[in-house]
Amino acid sequence: MLFFISIIAVNCKKEEKSPSYHKGEMTILTDESFKSVTEALAEGYMINYPDTKIKVVTKKEDLGFLDLLHDKARIIVMSRDLSPEEIKTYEEQVDLKFLPARFAADAVVFVVPKDSPKESISMEEITQGMQSDDKKFIFDGANSSNLNFVAQKLKRQPKDLKYSIIPGDKNIIEELKKYPDKIGVIGLNTFSRPYYKESENLRNMVKILPVENKGVQYNTDFENLRKMNYPFTRVLYFLTNEGNFNIANGFIRYSCTQLGQMIVQKEGLQPYNLYRREVQMR
Repeated sequence: MLFFISIIAVNCKKEEKSPSYHKGEMTILTDESFKSVTEALAEGYMINYPDTKIKVVTKKEDLGFLDLLHDKARIIVMSRDLSPEEIKTYEEQVDLKFLPARFAADAVVFVVPKDSPKESISMEEITQGMQSDDKKFIFDGANSSNLNFVAQKLKRQPKDLKYSIIPGDKNIIEELKKYPDKIGVIGLNTFSRPYYKESENLRNMVKILPVENKGVQYNTDFENLRKMNYPFTRVLYFLTNEGNFNIANGFIRYSCTQLGQMIVQKEGLQPYNLYRREVQMR
């Protein structure tokens, strides 16, 4: 009888230490541009699973990817497409198939002060401006998601582009009025949350320029994000190095199901999976 009880005690102890999606701690690395939606999803997950603790830490997109490869992070948020070489490196170092978990459509937006006479911007103006010594476009820094995505869209390497820097999307918005001849380049999620006071204050400081492409102007409403008509629409996705169904994969599953996608929508972004039959992301 004593032997039987001992076995039960040992088995219970092992079970407590076994991987689980509903208990434990985890850190998510995200670029500042998607911090708001990442935090909202983390809060939702912790409400559903009170024994979990998720910390959201901001880190430049490229640096976060390197941390994932070197096992310094378990999960990251990405927006740019990885190159074939990067995918190969991921699969070799992480020993997992590259399966990005797409969860939202965000956008890189071009903003000017509210009182600016400028009303729109063209793809040609963006292309030329990113090669000009005037450095009229302000980004939040090198290795950032916004710069990476614009460079990818223009089929350039970030190092070949010319731009100014003010660290942080919020700082760009708050300081843009000091540079009336400049255009801020930020992530839509920085101020997309509809009923959040800080987002409202930031939105009231600038106006988003519609982007003209082939004679047609596109703004960042849900329709243009869903159909990816807005030229700088980007799809956010999670990438993990977790091979079992632990907290990282549990969080990914939650974010991509209806409950998580409702949170994405409340953030003012276009859900990727909630309206699967309607979404035309390509």
